[in-house]
Amino acid sequence: MTLKLILANKAYSSWSLRPWILLRHFNIPFEEIVIPMDQPDTRANMLKYAPSGKCPSLQDGKIAVWESLAIIEYVAEAYPEKPIWPRAKAARAHARSLSNEMHAGFQALRQACPTNFRRKPKVIALSDEVQADIGRIEKAWAHARETFGKSGPFLIGRFSAVDAMFAPVVNRFHAYDAAVAETTRAYMEAIMALPAWKAWIVDAEAEPWRIDRYEQA
Repeated sequence: MTLKLILANKAYSSWSLRPWILLRHFNIPFEEIVIPMDQPDTRANMLKYAPSGKCPSLQDGKIAVWESLAIIEYVAEAYPEKPIWPRAKAARAHARSLSNEMHAGFQALRQACPTNFRRKPKVIALSDEVQADIGRIEKAWAHARETFGKSGPFLIGRFSAVDAMFAPVVNRFHAYDAAVAETTRAYMEAIMALPAWKAWIVDAEAEPWRIDRYEQA
């Protein structure tokens, strides 16, 4: 049975990108359903698929999985032949730690720089708290690349779940034209060169829905 991935708007949903780019990159077949945000029936429609009433969620027959990281873990178990997590124990532990840090943290960056995959790069004033988030992310990326990234341009070398978790941050850094190191920019360019990333952007730009609070940020 084909997996079914329930998404919010591709233009604005950082959480939806994470499992989508993973499934697409690893050529795992799935059907997608997009539920637009900020509509009168948004929550009711999302509740049809997940008890949280939020996106993303994954349907595998009668099994429902919600929260992006839980979806990624479920897919990794379902497709063990795919290198969704790094094979090496130390690299896998590092990738999982970073993924959980991303899942739980960086609230200042999230609030100051809302996701908008249609946004043309433009600088905004950033608080010390946002700059601290950016600094921690850059440090984390650099350490992962230096320690585990010898086999390719991604955090653990080859694209894996941790890159899917940080993919929305690439958009935030790019869309708000953050001042980042050359090594950070090189990693961002590697993510943005992925066919799956480019396909997501095409879909986001084609969406008819507009939400002012994201467009005016």
